Amino acid sequence: MDETGVDWNRLAPAYPRQVWFERSSLSTALDLLDPRPDERLLDVGTGTAELLRSLSQRPVRPEETIGVDPCRNMLRQAPPLPETWDLIQASGEDLPFPDQSFDLVTASYLLHVLDRETRGRVIAEAARVLKPRGRLLTITIAPPLSAPVRLLTAPLRWAAERWPTRFIGLQPLDPGAEIERRGFHEVGRRRDFLGYPALCLLAVGSG
Repeated sequence: MDETGVDWNRLAPAYPRQVWFERSSLSTALDLLDPRPDERLLDVGTGTAELLRSLSQRPVRPEETIGVDPCRNMLRQAPPLPETWDLIQASGEDLPFPDQSFDLVTASYLLHVLDRETRGRVIAEAARVLKPRGRLLTITIAPPLSAPVRLLTAPLRWAAERWPTRFIGLQPLDPGAEIERRGFHEVGRRRDFLGYPALCLLAVGSG
């Protein structure tokens, strides 16, 4: 178990069964990020590397990409990736990289499963390893804005509140304010509802 109270190593074999619900939002998020071949990308909390799988299928993609996750069994579920890409077992709270070593940092379906203090440390580490004006992309479960959406997503929120450990991945979060407090400036956001109700947020670091 980690700081979320979830045994991700035990859940890892079943995790790929639900990735269909993430794929539309991953595509939306990557469109928002628009990474270039000359940019170095770090995917924090990569899990089974679903974001990297989606990115690897694009005609324009970074030459060098690294995915990190503390869960060994999650990384074992990752698909084959380009040979210049790498996966490393490491925590987003203590990234094993020098300051200002990446152009892009992504965190998909991660921040909303962390408590506020842990989120702060992960965002701070992202800021540390990003180059000046580097970009941070996050995907979280989207908080509902309208009455119809609130009604449609009520069962998800009820399950997350009733069984927070079992359904931790369904807890909604808009991390915009927390990201801004860490020195980022939000430059774009998109919502996607084909699958999990997702909020994709893009921010630029200082410098």
